[in-house]
Amino acid sequence: MEMTSCVRCGKIFNYVSGPRICQNCNKAVEEKFQEVKAYVREHPNVDMKSLSKACEVSPKQIQRWVREDRLIFSKDSPIGIPCERCGKTIKSGRFCDRCQDGMQRDLENAAGIKKPAPEAPKKRAPENDKMRFLG
Repeated sequence: MEMTSCVRCGKIFNYVSGPRICQNCNKAVEEKFQEVKAYVREHPNVDMKSLSKACEVSPKQIQRWVREDRLIFSKDSPIGIPCERCGKTIKSGRFCDRCQDGMQRDLENAAGIKKPAPEAPKKRAPENDKMRFLG
């Protein structure tokens, strides 16, 4: 285990993984997240500046929650963040659907994975074309 100091309060703690904040600060951040989540539910059309001010949370922290897919906004919400690849405004995650599909295709091509072609629907044989057995 690594000993490090909390980036928020400066307290020394045993760091295992994740953000470099102590357990107490992590609990405070989680409480703020729940507060922001509840506020967004009550005010679905709130903008980033108002949300940040009302909940006393930095826009950077709100964007971090959106990138982590912990906070998702509706399609009609004015809040959006840019796709990390093309810059298109998205409501959650890191990449837009188009970029995700493109990266997936690129990865499949690099790995040599080919998707099977969709099968044509099988035709039903007419009743009189059945196999017959002679006795």
